[in-house]
Amino acid sequence: MNAGAQHTGDTMAGTKPRGLRRTGVVLAALFALTAAAGCGSDSDEPAKASSPPSERPSTPDSPKRPQPTPEPSVSAADGSDITACADGNCEIAVSEPVRIPFKGPRGPATLSVTEVGPNSVAYTVKSGNGQSKGSVSGPGQGCITVLRNNGSGNSCGGLGDAGRPSPQPDAVVIQAAAGEDGTAVLHLVSDR
Repeated sequence: MNAGAQHTGDTMAGTKPRGLRRTGVVLAALFALTAAAGCGSDSDEPAKASSPPSERPSTPDSPKRPQPTPEPSVSAADGSDITACADGNCEIAVSEPVRIPFKGPRGPATLSVTEVGPNSVAYTVKSGNGQSKGSVSGPGQGCITVLRNNGSGNSCGGLGDAGRPSPQPDAVVIQAAAGEDGTAVLHLVSDR
């Protein structure tokens, strides 16, 4: 039995405990990974510094870049200039929601285009305490709102080849025509 005890003692004395052996292996692996990553270099060449994120070229699809506002593809007399509508007379093309202040029959009014898409347009007109809404979808569709001193009226449907609406006495006529490419043409016509 002494021989067995002697042999076990020799084995224990000749080897490291298991926990220390694993620690050594882990440290050796970490050292190898650190050297492979280039943290230490024996080369005489200076290390190349990576450029900071702000100096790296961005890709065209980068979400950090502000996307340009889509330009309407349809031409209109006043382009996409909403300020041209301030007096209640304009022809503009829009391809995204916009808010257009203008002079209505009872004072300040607002045309808010809430949706624009292929063959669709939706809007709200507010004047004083009154409000009128129009929306259409489909090829050749549009809406006309007549804003008067005593209220407003809407009509939506096919516009065909309708051009600029005719002025009406003491009113502002608003026509919104949906375009197949996602651009709407807006006409505001007053008798002033």
